[in-house]
Amino acid sequence: MKTIGLIAGWGKLPMIIGSEARGKGYSVFAVGLKPLVDDEIAKYVDDIAFVNVGKLGKIISSLKKAGITEVVMAGKVPKTLLYNNRIIPDLRAAKVLMSLKDRKDDTILLALADELRKEGITLLETTLFTENIMATEGVMTKKKPTKDQIRDIEFGLPIAKHAGALDIGQTVVVKDRAVMAVEAIEGTDEAIKRGGILAGGDAVIVKVAKPGQDLRFDVPGVGRRTILAMAEVHASALALEAGACIIIDRDKVLREADELGISIIGARGLS
Repeated sequence: MKTIGLIAGWGKLPMIIGSEARGKGYSVFAVGLKPLVDDEIAKYVDDIAFVNVGKLGKIISSLKKAGITEVVMAGKVPKTLLYNNRIIPDLRAAKVLMSLKDRKDDTILLALADELRKEGITLLETTLFTENIMATEGVMTKKKPTKDQIRDIEFGLPIAKHAGALDIGQTVVVKDRAVMAVEAIEGTDEAIKRGGILAGGDAVIVKVAKPGQDLRFDVPGVGRRTILAMAEVHASALALEAGACIIIDRDKVLREADELGISIIGARGLS
């Protein structure tokens, strides 16, 4: 049986990836990033080492000790950790950070992928193990969007793509063909709350993949927290780029969206 590595951050996605990989016949060795990873991850993998998120040298040595040559990254590692002193980088991580031309998400993650490559470890696409939770084209909820909501979605899609191309964020909050908020470092759910308050209800959320999205990391996703954030500010519809965004606990999220009167639509984005 082939063993695959899993670098596990915050949220449920690492558990889903671990379960899917085992279902495909892999043995899974995980590096759980502390303090982010849920300890429950141990139930979904065959072996695990817990390592502080800033200890890049230890992360790599743990993977090599386990004989890992292919690895998947899954789960959030918020960039805010770099700014609130919750990461104490080791020497290798510090050298990587000092070498960066900027601190955009792609710049950081590509540097990490390069460090892994130097050690003979290939970073695989996350979507190899997320087929069952991808957003599909069309209305996914029983609740259908209104004509006004569809117009807001059509308005928001190219704007979200442009924001993604600039590596600012992948989500916009729209109402009446006006942008209420653009996601930045705070993340999707906080952007929804910020924009939803400004909209005063009935906002539409549009989330897409970046143009040329690197599927090895940072695949855009939503989950139950996203729906609850929308409900908190009385947002009415969520559009996700079909085939490019994942829905954590997809069936539960769609069911809860219907209960809350929220439409979820899979839209074709702009390349």
